[in-house]
Amino acid sequence: MANIPVEALSGNRAQPYPGAPDNWKRFFSFSTDHKVIGIQYIVTSFVFFLVGGLFAMIIRGELITPEANLVDRTLYNAMFTMHGSVMLFLWSFPVLVGLANYLVPLMIGARDMAFPRLNAAAFWMVPVVGILMMSSFFVPGGPSQSGWWAYPPVSLQNPTGTLINGQVLWLLAVAISGVSSIMGAVNFVSTIFKLRAPGMTFFKMPVFVWTVLAAQIIQLFGLPALTAGAVMLLLDITTGTSFFRPESGGNPVLYQHFFWFYSHPAVYVLALPVFGVFSEILPVYARKPLFGYRVVAVSSLIITGLSAIVWVHHMYASGTPGWMRMLFMFTTMSISVPTGIKIFAWTATIFGGKLRLDTPMLFALAGVVNFVFAGITGIMLGSVPVDIHVNNTYFVVGHFHYVVYGTIVFGIYAAIYHWFPKMTGRMYYEGLGKVHFWLTWIGTTLNFLPMHPVGLMGMPRRVASYDPEFAFWNVLASLGGFLLGLSTLPFILNMVSSWIQGEQASHNPWRAIGLEWLIASPPPVENFEQLPIVVSEPYGYGKDEPLVSNLAELSESPE
Repeated sequence: MANIPVEALSGNRAQPYPGAPDNWKRFFSFSTDHKVIGIQYIVTSFVFFLVGGLFAMIIRGELITPEANLVDRTLYNAMFTMHGSVMLFLWSFPVLVGLANYLVPLMIGARDMAFPRLNAAAFWMVPVVGILMMSSFFVPGGPSQSGWWAYPPVSLQNPTGTLINGQVLWLLAVAISGVSSIMGAVNFVSTIFKLRAPGMTFFKMPVFVWTVLAAQIIQLFGLPALTAGAVMLLLDITTGTSFFRPESGGNPVLYQHFFWFYSHPAVYVLALPVFGVFSEILPVYARKPLFGYRVVAVSSLIITGLSAIVWVHHMYASGTPGWMRMLFMFTTMSISVPTGIKIFAWTATIFGGKLRLDTPMLFALAGVVNFVFAGITGIMLGSVPVDIHVNNTYFVVGHFHYVVYGTIVFGIYAAIYHWFPKMTGRMYYEGLGKVHFWLTWIGTTLNFLPMHPVGLMGMPRRVASYDPEFAFWNVLASLGGFLLGLSTLPFILNMVSSWIQGEQASHNPWRAIGLEWLIASPPPVENFEQLPIVVSEPYGYGKDEPLVSNLAELSESPE
């Protein structure tokens, strides 16, 4: 596979969207092309990423001094809630769905998703979610006190006395987001099961496809719980039902079970595709096969299974009985085994490799390092006595951000840089990419590492003022937060300028392996002139057998 002649594929840059607008207007249309939808997801979610980042910088600006002297405390609480809500519901989930949308059909040799119109409808629900969620910030009675988890009975309060208030809009946004994601999950699972190219068995699928499948299975079986909980809470607020009202016989802790039954596995919905990104990128830039491909692939499904029985570790401080604490402490720690398998495989893959430290590789390596640290603190939080001790402190915030930013966002950046030539037909500027990496790496370390010692010292989260003994660590964290905000500027400049006038990319600038690299950049509308016939396993660096048997027919320009 490593010896595919370049001349067999070069010169085949087909018109990317024949019969459709070949300009920016196609990204504002109700397109059913999975590649257009993928880029729509990515760009839309990045806009919300900037909004969530602005909230974070204001929060860090408030916390740079012990006194609350920048914004009103109620406004601070509202921004804290909106930062978490926007970054999860409008950035992390949609951007990974966008990457999967673009890549999965290409990787499995399909011409599109199984249900293209459903795919488009799922995307166009995201702007609706964004409008409702941002409106909840400006409408009175918003979720400033209840947090992004909206725990009752606090979230049941209705200080405005009106039917439509900020909390109602927030819950509507969460419910619609859940429906959109479930629609997407049906599409992904159906596509992977039914539209694989001839010869592509499950153990010939790229690991990224395995991880998307594992993540979307979680969406199918876990997300209805959160969506139902949001709808039930919405009914309690608007129609007077008593699912969670303690004064009427409801049980507010039941909502926590609904919420965390999905919201902890949701971390794996985010992390699993990023694990797949690492598994695709590390072999390319190390020039070695992925170590233990089959075990790495199956470990993703093991994580999916175990993720369904870990949620109560978020409720150790909620009066859960001792036997339940012990059971979920065991299940929480056991999930480190399949994740440890992946880390071992990545380490073995790069060991002794001919490393090429381009921007995607730098982000992938740093993401793996950050994940190891996040995993260590995660094991600590899975332990009942440690978790109770640091509950609702900045130690939890630091651990969480090492997962969602240090690992997941680093993986997203690695993926965007790696597949940017395939998406646009242009090369990004490597110098700007490295500037972006180092600003992001230093900013992440300065921002989130100090949260661990200050949390162990006892600083609670969601506070606008604090004891001066915590000031040193908060100054460091705030400087890191400002640096992270600055780090987005070279990324935006790189992506926009490269897309407009970057050097034209060949079909496979990285000499990578996979069906997506066997066709033009960007790919034509239906991807393949003829469906590929897969004859070998992926990651065959150094082997002579081809990946497909009909290579010459794949990249012919459509009529």
